[in-house]
Amino acid sequence: MLSFIAKRLLSGIVLLLVVTSGTFFLAHLAIGDPTQGLLGNSATPAQSAALRAKIGYDDPLLVQFWNWLSHAATGDFGKSWRSFQPVGDTLALRIPVTLSVVIVALLLAAVFGVLIGIICGLRPGGVLDRVLKVASVVLFALPGFWVSIQLVILFAVNLHWFPVIGYTSPDKDLGGWFRSITLPSISLALGAIVLIAEQLRNGFIEVANQDFVRTLRARGLSKRRVTMHVLRNASPAALTVLALMFVGLLGGAVVVETVFTLPGIGTLTQSASQIGDMPSLLGVTAITVAFVVVINFLLDLVLGWVNPKVRER
Repeated sequence: MLSFIAKRLLSGIVLLLVVTSGTFFLAHLAIGDPTQGLLGNSATPAQSAALRAKIGYDDPLLVQFWNWLSHAATGDFGKSWRSFQPVGDTLALRIPVTLSVVIVALLLAAVFGVLIGIICGLRPGGVLDRVLKVASVVLFALPGFWVSIQLVILFAVNLHWFPVIGYTSPDKDLGGWFRSITLPSISLALGAIVLIAEQLRNGFIEVANQDFVRTLRARGLSKRRVTMHVLRNASPAALTVLALMFVGLLGGAVVVETVFTLPGIGTLTQSASQIGDMPSLLGVTAITVAFVVVINFLLDLVLGWVNPKVRER
């Protein structure tokens, strides 16, 4: 088990290094000279030169990368090229916003996805099963921003149940915080619910038709115990999808945060990309990949507990 954990930790560190390095060099290639985006078109050559010297952009590319990487390894992501505030402080304010939306969306997806998947797996071809098939086609065909806007129109503008835009901190108003993240979380969760339900339903049906399940039924086990055996064997695929959903929801947060005007890392990524704020962009990338590594590591541990064969890989 220790070797299994060590391999997963090492692969996570390698992934973090590869993604952040790739982002650094690709961003430099795409952005070019960031002073135009930071200062505007009216900036003089002298102002641009002064800013390049201030942010260290005149240094060789490998020197810039080493300076960023050596500081990032200690948790220092540098200062924003736009505000010159520490990127770490900005991330500390924005990460809770994004995580609150993503975690609530993930909980909604897990609860409703598992529940619907089990019901459809127990009754394939039923009414709910047919609804699931239609929903899987419709939701994946509709753009995420369009779904978000329709939720705003229905529940915020027409019914006045939730705020149209904005975010309320939970330490100021817990009820206001919950209302401010409800629609963004539902918008993110809809597609994930359908995907998890579909994966669990297919795995449930596949396992239910295997010989060992027929043996369990022949031995006289109750329907509940047989269902639990089937669910345990069908769950790895759904757990994998759930972990992948976390990554997908982080990506979807860019669109949702823009529609609902949430001050999370999604809107920070968008603004940093537009103006060429490299430290902010790299900080978001490093934190996002770190979350992905942790989630995948926890998933591997759970899968290793559910299926001991996984630990042998």
